[in-house]
Amino acid sequence: MKISFVGSGNVAWHLAQAFEDAGHWICEVYSRDTQKARQLASSLYDTNIQPDLNFSESEANVIIIAVSDDAIESIIQRIVLPEGVILVHTSGTRSLAEFQNLIEIYSDVYVHTGVFYPLQTFTKGIEMDYKSLPFCIESKNELIENKLIQLAQSISDNVSRMDSDERFILHVAAVFASNFTNYLLTISHDMLDREQLDFELLKPLIQTTIEKALVSNNPAVAQTGPARRGDWKTTGRHLEYLQETDEDWTEIYRLMTDKIRNFYISK
Repeated sequence: MKISFVGSGNVAWHLAQAFEDAGHWICEVYSRDTQKARQLASSLYDTNIQPDLNFSESEANVIIIAVSDDAIESIIQRIVLPEGVILVHTSGTRSLAEFQNLIEIYSDVYVHTGVFYPLQTFTKGIEMDYKSLPFCIESKNELIENKLIQLAQSISDNVSRMDSDERFILHVAAVFASNFTNYLLTISHDMLDREQLDFELLKPLIQTTIEKALVSNNPAVAQTGPARRGDWKTTGRHLEYLQETDEDWTEIYRLMTDKIRNFYISK
């Protein structure tokens, strides 16, 4: 397929290179930051830098809007599309109906719409196994949906049809599983750094914790720690230290301890 990207951030950076490696042609890259568009295009074989949002002469079969959720509407207001192109976004939360409605308001030509959501945290320069990367695909047109599924399957073995409501719930769960988990790890790092202790000491524990959660049908069975055991003497000592150290850490510790305790009491 011939593919163009609106956006040059982490998602576009990874998907563009994965698609090219699978034999697709990345026609154009547009970014409001021309330097970033140039950097992405330079990492690809034969990709033009799109100077503006006028894609009317583009040869692309699919145009992928890979920008923040807040920027999608602004892009739709200004983009000029070739008739019949497949236009998709990569958001976990923006509904297909909302996306389609914006196209109907602002586009002067008929285009097909869809969702091409990769469920992953992306960082430039960090390689990943695209074959296991989950893609959630949606379109109201079955033929277009099948084309998007085939596109996703050209780089991944983990492709699902998923409607907007299901995708939204998946995104909420992903925030707990990834974003909140990473923030807790950041607290752990900063706590040790404050006391001049090495974060490397925690990495075997972190790895084992994640591995245990992944091999279990329910991570709840792998829960350990003083709150799970009801060891309130230990949690009390922890809170004494935290209250002298950081108010936010204290609040988070108390909340998590209470939630873990209440969860297992209810069981």
